[in-house]
Amino acid sequence: MSAPAPSPIVVDAEPLPRQDEVLSDAALAFVAELHRRFTPRRDELLARRAERRAEIARTSTLDFLPETAAIRADDSWKVAPAPQALNDRRVEITGPTDRKMTVNALNSGARVWLADFEDASAPTWENVVVGQLNLIDAYTRSIDFTDPVSGKSYALRPDEELATVVVRPRGWHLNERHLLVDGQQVPGAFVDFGLYFFHNARRLLDLGKGPYFYLPKTESHLEARLWNDVFVFAQDHLGVPQGTVRATVLIETITAAYEMEEILYELRDHASGLNAGRWDYLFSIVKNFRDGGTKFVLPDRNAVTMTAPFMRAYTELLVRTCHKRGAHAIGGMAAFIPSRRDEEVNRVAFEKVKADKDREADDGFDGSWVAHPDLVPIALESFDRVLGDKPHQKDRLREDVDVKAADLIAVDSLDAKPTYPGLVNAVQVGIRYIEAWLRGLGAVAIFNLMEDAATAEISRSQIWQWINAGVEFENGEKATPELARRVAAEELTNIRAEIGEDAYAAGHWQQAHDLLLKVALDEDYADFLTLPAYEQLGG
Repeated sequence: MSAPAPSPIVVDAEPLPRQDEVLSDAALAFVAELHRRFTPRRDELLARRAERRAEIARTSTLDFLPETAAIRADDSWKVAPAPQALNDRRVEITGPTDRKMTVNALNSGARVWLADFEDASAPTWENVVVGQLNLIDAYTRSIDFTDPVSGKSYALRPDEELATVVVRPRGWHLNERHLLVDGQQVPGAFVDFGLYFFHNARRLLDLGKGPYFYLPKTESHLEARLWNDVFVFAQDHLGVPQGTVRATVLIETITAAYEMEEILYELRDHASGLNAGRWDYLFSIVKNFRDGGTKFVLPDRNAVTMTAPFMRAYTELLVRTCHKRGAHAIGGMAAFIPSRRDEEVNRVAFEKVKADKDREADDGFDGSWVAHPDLVPIALESFDRVLGDKPHQKDRLREDVDVKAADLIAVDSLDAKPTYPGLVNAVQVGIRYIEAWLRGLGAVAIFNLMEDAATAEISRSQIWQWINAGVEFENGEKATPELARRVAAEELTNIRAEIGEDAYAAGHWQQAHDLLLKVALDEDYADFLTLPAYEQLGG
């Protein structure tokens, strides 16, 4: 008889209140089993990413895969029908799994809450473990609390009024340094998925719902296949019926945009939709085509709206693909944070949000994202207008859409150019976001927008791209490391004056400044900002 496999070890972590409710022996054993079975394949897929990036560097192009043409040509297959709890997704709110956000998101009036362990959550051990605890408490209706600072009470509405939870685990590239199995760090994806599934799958079934997930940073259908195998194993292992898990895949990498049908095919018994996100998608274009010359140089990120021709190709193809295969097409984020002081700012922003959501609803999307509860009614109005009493509009097959491979990477179809104010904004937002992230905050209000790690990624990527492309701005200045350093130094001075000496000294401002410049100026482009940032994250 073989000896039992050694248990996972929690390292370098201060004990947390009630942690044993999450980190039970049985739950950790399940995470360890996921790790032992699937991490070798995860590692192979990460290596494949690097190989594909090298091929893009060599060819400066992408195409639909010839080896999977038969899957795209076969009109007979569809994804599994949506469960009732995921059939109407007309508005989804996003945010981290802290206690206040959990109550507010569930009560928001949105149909779905994306409970985020990824870009909207800095992965401190406390955020990882307490986030899981908050979700357990939500399902057992023991999450009501009074804020000790404000004295405000937070309580859940009746079950039938609560949003359906869809959890976003970390991407394949991120490990969890606090959990070791056989001396190896466990991929964060298996920690987030495994703990949530183990503790809540049966509880959710009893509530008439199920364990639903958003899958981030996917780069190929082979990565979707790995997730599908994880789902099959997890359901078998815990005696949960196959097909209980449902996954929505974020098409937020340029390579995944060429494999949308294949991704749905791999996950077809567990798939519920695809989502179109903007900042990570642009970041992926910069990352993959950073050797491609001036035709791939993006203008200021705020100038690249979803109406840009190459972004329109991406969203139109996503809607057509989803509806052809019976899946939900979910639109992008409205990130505006309403001002409590300036109604004119709100009026202008709300008009833009409404126009954006109207466009998505008219294009055939079945739902869309907002970052703040005040935006839920605006998005609801846009989708109510198109959907009426229908839960979705999958019957709109969008057969008028004909996207060619070149359309998805026609970055030079945009008239806009990089600007000096765009560089300043990238530095400002990058420093301010990274500083908050290093304090354990992943969702941060900056200049009336809710920003997450994707914002920092596109910001530092634009600085890197513009410098390496030798961009000359409208004021005659050239993008150089020296210019970026000067703008960053000025921003630190401005922040110090804005918040005062005490608050500045209590923050991580110099550290954030240095990290932004490192990932923006290093000759070797870091695949993900969060990898070097995680090494500096306390807790």
